[in-house]
Amino acid sequence: MTSARVNFTIEHKIAYVSLNRPDKHNGLDEKMIVELVNVAKKINKNRTIRCVILQGEGASFCAGLDFNSVAKKPSMIVRFFLKLPWSKDNMFQRVAHIWRDLSVPVIAVVHGNCFGAGMQIILAADYRIATPDANLSILEMKWGLIPDMSGMATLSRLTRVDIAQELTMTGRFFSGNEALEYGLVSKVNESPLAEAKLLAEKICQQSPDAIAATKYLFKKTWQKDTRMALLWERITQLRLLGRKNQRIAMANGLSKKGDKKSFIDRTSF
Repeated sequence: MTSARVNFTIEHKIAYVSLNRPDKHNGLDEKMIVELVNVAKKINKNRTIRCVILQGEGASFCAGLDFNSVAKKPSMIVRFFLKLPWSKDNMFQRVAHIWRDLSVPVIAVVHGNCFGAGMQIILAADYRIATPDANLSILEMKWGLIPDMSGMATLSRLTRVDIAQELTMTGRFFSGNEALEYGLVSKVNESPLAEAKLLAEKICQQSPDAIAATKYLFKKTWQKDTRMALLWERITQLRLLGRKNQRIAMANGLSKKGDKKSFIDRTSF
């Protein structure tokens, strides 16, 4: 699917999602926010997809929210900020956090500028691979705001509170290398897309049920107390034992041919 704001293709069970507003450094406007959420929903319904690579077209990953565009539609701010009683998030939060909620792993490829909303989107990914000279910032302080697109739910699981506070309070710019030191990116590489593809291909060789369960389990247990972590371990393992893909993985492992066989199904956790 190709649209004015988001490109979406599937190759070898890997979904490629590209922010496609390069003339604006992929600044988020209303249309892009809606399309990103809709693409994520499509991915979640597609049982053939095993991994997602999220990237930006042009010179930057995403320079943040397009305030000029948003200012022209004040009603959008109200609509996207309000939360429905039965939902856990509003639309501004969903465009970022929905990537964490997907059952398949999401790899963010970061180059050029990655500010504000763009930063909060990559923080919700499972892995972030950036160029060493990528230019990042939790930039909301520039506008007298705080990160409110799920950043508070993701920063706390990636870095120390003093680092998170300092970057949020100052809004200063930092490089991909610095982000690696802070724990905000997983790896730096001069060719982050190529590195992301290698990781995605490796993930696609594993049992899709076990991959989905791993993501689900870490989401449920990370930084939780021991009792809750052990409970969710037991619950999640019970959901895997004896299922088709677990039996295939067991057979592959015993025959030492796991790297030569592919798995068929993907279960949503």
